[in-house]
Amino acid sequence: MEPITLTTERLVLRPFTAEDTRAVHQACQDPDIQRWTTVPSPYEWHHAAEFTEQVVPDGWRNGTMCTFAVLPREGGEVAASVAVTLRTFSGTWEVGYWTAEEHRGRGVMTEAVGAVAHWAFVRLGATRLEWRAEVGNRGSRAVAEKAGFRMEGVLRAALVNKDTLRDAWVGSLLPSDLGLAGTRSYLPAAAEDGRGSVSAAL
Repeated sequence: MEPITLTTERLVLRPFTAEDTRAVHQACQDPDIQRWTTVPSPYEWHHAAEFTEQVVPDGWRNGTMCTFAVLPREGGEVAASVAVTLRTFSGTWEVGYWTAEEHRGRGVMTEAVGAVAHWAFVRLGATRLEWRAEVGNRGSRAVAEKAGFRMEGVLRAALVNKDTLRDAWVGSLLPSDLGLAGTRSYLPAAAEDGRGSVSAAL
């Protein structure tokens, strides 16, 4: 898959390059990123270099993980990272992200996730976009909800972080949630009427 660049009202989203290694290394020193994401801890220079020079280009090359550096349109260093990773060949992709501490609270990640979600549905043919985060990661959950994800529940022992299984919140976004046509027809489950029987949803 050819790497691409997306633009929004305030942001430019482009693939990471080796020139971003310093910014990635600096951002991932943040204790919250190390606590709530799966980045190594401590986060050393070689981790950042491997990410920008190997992990990101390999993901684009084989079409299984598309990772974007998020930067202000007016210029500056990397403010955040957002990626979509293929989870099933039926069209489910998973979104993941982090935001550098100094760029939080400005709606940067919500804007970036919205742009990537739209692109994933239109260009990748995604049928479902999933968001997962360790239970308690309220910052990540707030972004997902603002971007339109519907919370679906808690998955036990569904996330591995620092060699430990952890419970995960899970949410989803469908093309129809963004007013887009899906690549496949969708038949939602019928609603139960409270007496054990099932009635068709109107």
